[in-house]
Amino acid sequence: MDIESKIDLVKRKPTEEIVTEADLRAIFENYSAPKHYIGFEISGKVHLGTGLCTLLKLRDFQKAGIKPTVFLADYHSYINEKLGGDLDKIRKVANGYFKHAFVSLGLEDVDYVLASDLYDGDYWRQVLKITKDTTIKRMLRCITIMGRSETEGTSSSAILYPAMQAADIFMLDVQIAHAGMDQRKVHMLARELSHTYKKQITAVHGHLLPGLQGAQRMNPDQVLEAKMSKSKPSSAIFIHDTVDEIKSKIKKAYCPEKVLEGNPMIEYAEYLTLRERPMKIERPEKFGGDLEITSAEELKEIYSAGKLHPMDLKGAVAKELIEMLAPSREYFEKNKHYLEQIQPADITR
Repeated sequence: MDIESKIDLVKRKPTEEIVTEADLRAIFENYSAPKHYIGFEISGKVHLGTGLCTLLKLRDFQKAGIKPTVFLADYHSYINEKLGGDLDKIRKVANGYFKHAFVSLGLEDVDYVLASDLYDGDYWRQVLKITKDTTIKRMLRCITIMGRSETEGTSSSAILYPAMQAADIFMLDVQIAHAGMDQRKVHMLARELSHTYKKQITAVHGHLLPGLQGAQRMNPDQVLEAKMSKSKPSSAIFIHDTVDEIKSKIKKAYCPEKVLEGNPMIEYAEYLTLRERPMKIERPEKFGGDLEITSAEELKEIYSAGKLHPMDLKGAVAKELIEMLAPSREYFEKNKHYLEQIQPADITR
């Protein structure tokens, strides 16, 4: 596969930004199999944004010859008080439920790395070096990647969090750092330092799916209010939700007639279902008959013109997601002990 075709795969939705495309091209020129990483806090059930978006994007990376790593960030979760700040539980869930959430979706040929297994004397030396090379003001700006504001009361360990995340990138020796747009600040920190540390790093940022309640704008400064959240179960579709749960959640979802902006049904179709195949709208002849939509552009044109009713769109999106998530439902039905590791009280911000 030529380099331009590989770049096109990396740029494919739900990718929203590559910093920079020129750097990515240079990486493909210098590495036959570039290494990639995406890191996750261990903090509750896995939803569409974490699970399905990651699956689809990592498949693109694999087709482009990139070697992915899913990084299970146990110490980061501990610092951010996930699962009650119980490190033993965090590690158990990381290697159990959380890892198997990706396995359930069919994510194969991927390295799963528990953060603390990587952390040795060299790692902590790297963390200290990063803190020495970064101002306190810059670190405070970066803690928004934890889902917290710069002024929010939190433990002083939070100031280490961005340095640890940047050190993860360097210690894993990856060329591609991948995350949602909400992690952009720390990737920019890592890129700036990479020139000093003689590392070659490109950042790939994915689109953040809105919650079922909708969002008027989606940018890194508003992500807490807008994106799908495991701490608000009604705002999220989890990858192992039952058929009835998916139908019920989508039926109640924000989806005003003719409105595209902040409409989760339009976005789920654009970034998930239409990415894989055409979407079939099934409706009686008196309402226009069956319809096949092949692209997000076509969907937006039809919907904004009022030629597609919200309930017909919801029904089509629900049907597609039910099918796409079938492997995960079946997997966790057979392996309920993993799902039982996550209790309602564990679902935090």
